[in-house]
Amino acid sequence: MLSVLDALWEDRDVRFDISPQQMKMRPGEVLIDCLDSIEDTKGNNGDRGRLLVTNLRIIWHSLALPRVNLAVGYNCILNITTRTANSKLRGQTEALYILTKCNNTRFEFIFTNVVPGSPRLFTSVIAVHRAYETSKMYRDLKLRGALIQNKQLRLLPREQVYDKINGVWNLSSDQGNLGTFFITNVRIVWHANMNDSFNVSIPYLQIRSIKIRDSKFGLALVIESSQQSGGYVLGFKIDPVEKLQDAVKEINSLHRVYSASPIFGVDYEMEEKAADWSVSRCKAADWPLRCREPQALEELTVEQVQDDVEIEADEHTDAFVAYFADGNKQQDREPVFSEDLGLAIEKLKDGFTLHGLWDVMG
Repeated sequence: MLSVLDALWEDRDVRFDISPQQMKMRPGEVLIDCLDSIEDTKGNNGDRGRLLVTNLRIIWHSLALPRVNLAVGYNCILNITTRTANSKLRGQTEALYILTKCNNTRFEFIFTNVVPGSPRLFTSVIAVHRAYETSKMYRDLKLRGALIQNKQLRLLPREQVYDKINGVWNLSSDQGNLGTFFITNVRIVWHANMNDSFNVSIPYLQIRSIKIRDSKFGLALVIESSQQSGGYVLGFKIDPVEKLQDAVKEINSLHRVYSASPIFGVDYEMEEKAADWSVSRCKAADWPLRCREPQALEELTVEQVQDDVEIEADEHTDAFVAYFADGNKQQDREPVFSEDLGLAIEKLKDGFTLHGLWDVMG
């Protein structure tokens, strides 16, 4: 059995010029906001495009050439700020700066809203990313967390307990630890009866296999987590054997249901529909949209107006290089004295600090 995480790349990768198939919403992925007239100021300055905000990633694509696009997973984002940028469509204006790190490579993205006076580019992306960052319990294996209160599981939003099994031994030590098992629709939680802080939370997203194996304690439930979560092999003993078999059957059933329709835990509702709400202008022919809006898909479909563009075939750019953080710098910036380091250094870009860069490089 493979974990759902093995096939999940949308929130943990940065990709350029992806195929229409990769643009489609995967099971559990939800389109939260859609903004037209967004410029990719760093890589495609002067090119009007569309920005999609989902619960796993942001996607930008050119309206003139949809194959020119990019996808940024929230798990790759290091920092989001707003600063002044020089846009060919807007001139000097406030823009959204996103610094990311993927496979030990840093990329910087700058997005500008071509429509004046609309803050939704900033509010949507920043708020949804914050919702992603504060919902990691849905997606990450957690050891010794604040999971239990008054001997009861502290439930996450949309989480339901399907079974509670007492008298479950954790086989992580030679003696074993007696505790309690909670089986929910998003994860499995075990905690020791004598110490609530000795616990583990295992989301179905991180489960690679669920089996019954023989151990020195007899038959045991063995859960193997994904490599990205540390590749843990966790053993639990449940007596009698019939109860163990029922527990494995229930966990496998809930894991299958979760795999078909994952709950990633990123919930964000647009409280106010601004006048420039543009989900209704997303073209359904581009890819299937799973909008939260009540309108039928047909109501979301309009003809896309193509701008007149002139394509110069001899001017080839490498999308991968274009987004390197500082990759478009033509010359060194002026030297300044750093009191922190006690020596002269190249002047930092606006919005950057030595402490922040140290954290990124670390």
